[in-house]
Amino acid sequence: MYVSKESVQEKNFLASAKFQNFTYQVDDTGITADEKGRKIVQAGTVYKKNGVAVGLIFADVDVTHGPQPAAVMVEGYVLEARLPAEVSAEDKAAMTGIKFR
Repeated sequence: MYVSKESVQEKNFLASAKFQNFTYQVDDTGITADEKGRKIVQAGTVYKKNGVAVGLIFADVDVTHGPQPAAVMVEGYVLEARLPAEVSAEDKAAMTGIKFR
């Protein structure tokens, strides 16, 4: 029997225990595969629908084998310094339910 151990590290970007998530379909186009060939959308990434920011991906999503449903945070407080990428002023303005600290 072969067993492979893999560690995963996600940063907690929540600044409050109160938040609201909705389910959206995360597309796999434009996502670069990692060294293991897996396409992972990181938690805290801005989710856009029709080019407009809706919210933040709540937990890592594996889209290696095509689009997948994911929890998208649309209301709550987040620690901006812990997000995987800088959020543009335009995206912040569109996500009115998310407060950045």
